[in-house]
Amino acid sequence: MADSQSLSEKSGLDTPPSTNPEQDFEDEAKLKERQASQWTLSTKGEDATRNNSQDAQESQPLPEPTPSPIPNGGLQAWLQVVSGFMLFLNSFGFTTSFGVFQQYYSSTYLSNIDNSTISWIGTLSTFMLSLSATFAGPILDRGHPRLLVASGGFLVVFGFMMTSLCHEYWQLILAQGICVGIGSGQLFIVATAILPQWFSTKRSTAMGWAGTGSGLGGIIYPIVFHRLINKIGFGWSVRVIGFIALATCLVSLSLTKMRTRPPPRKKIADVSGFKELPYVLFALVSFFGSAGLYIPFFYITEYSQAKVHGISPELAFYMLPIMGVGSTLGRLAPAIAADKMGNLNVLALCTGAASILAFCWMAVESVGGIIVWSILYGFFSGAFVSLQVPTVAEITKDPRTLGGRAGMNNLCTSVGVLIGNPIAGILVQQSWIGLQAFCGALLLASTIFTVVTRVWTFGAAPATKA
Repeated sequence: MADSQSLSEKSGLDTPPSTNPEQDFEDEAKLKERQASQWTLSTKGEDATRNNSQDAQESQPLPEPTPSPIPNGGLQAWLQVVSGFMLFLNSFGFTTSFGVFQQYYSSTYLSNIDNSTISWIGTLSTFMLSLSATFAGPILDRGHPRLLVASGGFLVVFGFMMTSLCHEYWQLILAQGICVGIGSGQLFIVATAILPQWFSTKRSTAMGWAGTGSGLGGIIYPIVFHRLINKIGFGWSVRVIGFIALATCLVSLSLTKMRTRPPPRKKIADVSGFKELPYVLFALVSFFGSAGLYIPFFYITEYSQAKVHGISPELAFYMLPIMGVGSTLGRLAPAIAADKMGNLNVLALCTGAASILAFCWMAVESVGGIIVWSILYGFFSGAFVSLQVPTVAEITKDPRTLGGRAGMNNLCTSVGVLIGNPIAGILVQQSWIGLQAFCGALLLASTIFTVVTRVWTFGAAPATKA
């Protein structure tokens, strides 16, 4: 009886106690079977709930690791500036030093070819620099900066070694124009894309320090070529430049390091920026500025020999390195000022000053005047290269699109270079004033679009950092 009552209480059933022992036994067996069934169902339910929870957790994407803050300094960050310096030396350093080749080719090596045709060698090299930088971006986005430094350095060195063997115009186009240009572009994109990962508040300053490499290239390479050409000949003079490029590229190869890997671009060419007016305006800044900026670097030596009274051939040659000295300072000082005043403000001031100097070039015919002019033009034109990427970053709302947009801006730059210098070569056959006016007008157009970009993006208040 007690057992039956106990079983009834456990089962939760309000059944009267049985007086039949067999019945009690059967009831106890059924109760145990029911409890076992309930336990099995409960266990399966818990397992199903646990499995569903695990499946839900596995189906959810893992949280992305939070990137460490940008250091804005430190040993590793400043080593990237050193690396960038070497990369600028072997990219735009060759662009700013092409004038010495232009003068030598037109007077000695290719004296039967006109200036406009010869200028296509340097023009094509600068065009390929900007164009190849655009398409090397996706490789960098996938975390391969050293691959670009290695391949770019190889192409630059190989191009100069082949240039040393050239005797025909078309050979120089292939070796110095295309091969060196493509290699320089791969070096240039690494220099400009790595530094923003290490600097934010000091980004323009870091880019300015690295950009001084291009100014120094405009000093070192022309002097090396000029000093050696009469001693060891054209071939070995160019090979020495190739060996200097090899040594400095190896320094960059050992130092270059990405801090974070950005998400890979879905497209090689990101044209989304052209849907935004500030980006379109700045693309016009880059186009007109690059079309006129390098004209004096190509023709300053030849102009000094032809138009400056009382200048010696030796001093006429050194106008290009003197301009390189000004350019070196112009890469750095405006970049430091840009961190305090804003990139567009400084770029408008410097490009405007370069435009005025281009028009004043028409009146410069004395030795002292051409020296001062070369230093000033080199200084104010220097900001145009070092502030390009920081300005694109400043007008880009989504930093994840910076790489693609900087690449497309390089493309606009390359088209400008492709147009400006050959036209200048045609104009100089008629008069120097036509070339100088053309240079000044292009830089003036670039200045106007810089001001329009600044006003449209940040307003017209003069005190605004923009």
